[in-house]
Amino acid sequence: MGKNVVIVGGGFAGISAAKKLANTSYKITIVDKTNHHLFQPLLYQVATAALSPGDIAMPIRAIFSKQKNVQVILGEVTRVDKDQNRIYLRNGSSLPFHYLILAPGAQYNYFGNEKWKEHAPGLKSLSDALEIRERILLSLEKAEQIIDAEKRKPFLTYVVIGGGPTGVEMAGSIAEIAKRSMMRDFRNIRPEETTIYLIEAAEGILNGFDKPLPEKGLQTLKDMGVEVLLNSPVEEIREDGVQVDGQFIETPNIIWGAGVKASPIIQELGIETDRMGRAMVEGDLSISGSPNIFVAGDAAHVKDERGNPLPGLAPVALQQGKYLGNIIKQSSSNRKPFHYVDKGTMATIGRAKAVADIRGFKFSGFFAWLLWGLIHIFFLIGFRNRFRVFAEWTWHYITFKRGVRLIAKKE
Repeated sequence: MGKNVVIVGGGFAGISAAKKLANTSYKITIVDKTNHHLFQPLLYQVATAALSPGDIAMPIRAIFSKQKNVQVILGEVTRVDKDQNRIYLRNGSSLPFHYLILAPGAQYNYFGNEKWKEHAPGLKSLSDALEIRERILLSLEKAEQIIDAEKRKPFLTYVVIGGGPTGVEMAGSIAEIAKRSMMRDFRNIRPEETTIYLIEAAEGILNGFDKPLPEKGLQTLKDMGVEVLLNSPVEEIREDGVQVDGQFIETPNIIWGAGVKASPIIQELGIETDRMGRAMVEGDLSISGSPNIFVAGDAAHVKDERGNPLPGLAPVALQQGKYLGNIIKQSSSNRKPFHYVDKGTMATIGRAKAVADIRGFKFSGFFAWLLWGLIHIFFLIGFRNRFRVFAEWTWHYITFKRGVRLIAKKE
C-alpha cells in the first residue's frame, strides 16, 4: 500500500476527494463524527416533515464498499500535529498521514451568545433537523388542545432567524405546513391563526444573489404570509420567545440560521483565519508552511476572480475535493491554483417557488423551482435516494401532504 491520505470530514469535499483517490495505490482514511454523508441542502425538508432522514443521507462505508483502499473511522479529531504529520482523536488514538485534507465543515455562529443555542437550534445535522421537526409537530399538538385562541397563539407562531437561503427555505416551508398541508388534519386550529416571522439583521434577504432575485424572494415570502423583519438584529432569545426591534415575540418555535463559523479544529492549526474562523489557504488549498496539509469546503477561505470569498455551497466543496484528489494523484510540486467554475446559485422558497441565477440568467417561480429540484436530486448519492426523493416530491406536489409526521421523543 502507498502513502497515507487522511481525510477529515465526510461531506461533499471529503467524499469527492476520496472518490478521486479510490482504487489507487494510496491508503485513504476518512474520519467523521457521524457514520453518514449528509446532503445538507435538503436538511430543511427533513425538518419540515417532507423527507425522511434516509432520503438525504447514506452511510460513508456503503459509498466506498467496493474501494478496498478506503477505510472509514467514526471519530472526532481534536488535534493536528503538523511537525509529526499525525492527527489525534478524542478517544486517544492517533493516525499518521503523508497528506491531510481537512474538510470538517462549519457550525452555526451565535456571535458569543452560546446560551441561545438551546432555545434556537440551527440546521447542520440530522439530529438538528429531527429536533426542529418534533418541535414543530409538538407545538401543533399543544395548540390543538388549547381552546382559548389567545393562549394557543404562541404555539402557532414560528420565528426563523437569518435571511440567507437556509432561513428563506425554512420560513417558506413552515408557511406551507402551517397554512395548508398539515392544518387539514387538525380540528381546533385554523390556518389564519399561524404567524411566521423571518428576522434579518441586514437590509435585505438572500444577499448572495444579484438583483432582482432578492426582491422577488422577499415578495414571494410576503405572498405566502411570512412577516419579514429587516434591519432587525436579535437582542435576546429565551425559552419562551425572541426579543427583537423593541418587541417580544412569544413562541417556543425558534430556528437559527443567521451565520456560520468554521469547525474549531481549524483554530488548532495555528494559522491565519478570517472572522468566520476559516483557514486562509494558499492557491492550491494548502496551509502556509505545510504543502501536504489542505483545507477545503466550508472551513477554507478561498477567493474568486473578483477577490470575494467563495460561498459555503455544495458545488464549491465538490470542485475543491476533486481538485485535491487530482493534485495528490499527480504528486507534483508544480500545482495549478484552484479555480472555481460558478454554475449558478439558487434557493427554493416553497412549492413551485424558487429563485435561481445560472451564469447570469435569472429565473424565479416554477421554472426556477424545477431547476432547483432536478439539480439537487442529481447531487444526491445513490440511485435509491434519487428515486425516493423524486417520488416524494411528486407526491407532495400533487397532494400537498407531508409524509413523515412522527413524534419519537417523550415530553
